Amino acid sequence: MNENLKKQLGNLTEGAMTIPNLLSAIRIVLIPVFLVLFLKGSYLAAVIVLGISGLTDLFDGKIARAFNQVSNLGKLLDPIADKLTQITLAIAYFFAFHGMDDRLLRGGSWLFWIFVLKEVLMLVGGIVMLTHDVTPRAAIMYGKVATVAYYVVMIALLLFAPVFGVFRSWFTLPSAAIVILVAIAAVLTLIAFCAYAPDLRQVKQKDVPSGESKE
Repeated sequence: MNENLKKQLGNLTEGAMTIPNLLSAIRIVLIPVFLVLFLKGSYLAAVIVLGISGLTDLFDGKIARAFNQVSNLGKLLDPIADKLTQITLAIAYFFAFHGMDDRLLRGGSWLFWIFVLKEVLMLVGGIVMLTHDVTPRAAIMYGKVATVAYYVVMIALLLFAPVFGVFRSWFTLPSAAIVILVAIAAVLTLIAFCAYAPDLRQVKQKDVPSGESKE
């Protein structure tokens, strides 16, 4: 096993048994529960599960800071849970919209794979950086804006989309508005991904033997 990876895995066990880490683990476990409920058409139950997941996300950070329970494992679990949640939402919405009769929504459903691809690449990139002892940068402004836009759009769909929107009987988003909102979030996501690309250059530079050109 790569020595850097051994070192990183060893560090994860330090102070790992904490309530925040348990909450992060619960959040990860709830992800497939949400997906199954959503795909089966139990939308209200899916929303409740997603709400519980959101509360665990809210409280794990607050508890970690308040009781000094910040750990290396927590720093890893929290972003993993975030990314898996985003991937799951995008996949759920793809199947929901792709199965609708509306041609515009069926075509727009493919936009959700942009979010999936970005998060998968970020996860893989994070693992590669971990094995090369490279510390990823904290979230930058582009990433924060893209994340906020993503969740605003996803929540709006969960509430007001046709077929599965919880409050669709009160108000339903028009098809064109849905595609435009998702497209805006997708563009911001691509911009954010490009902004994180320089981090992977550090891995490439570490792979270059000492004394050789890095050009």
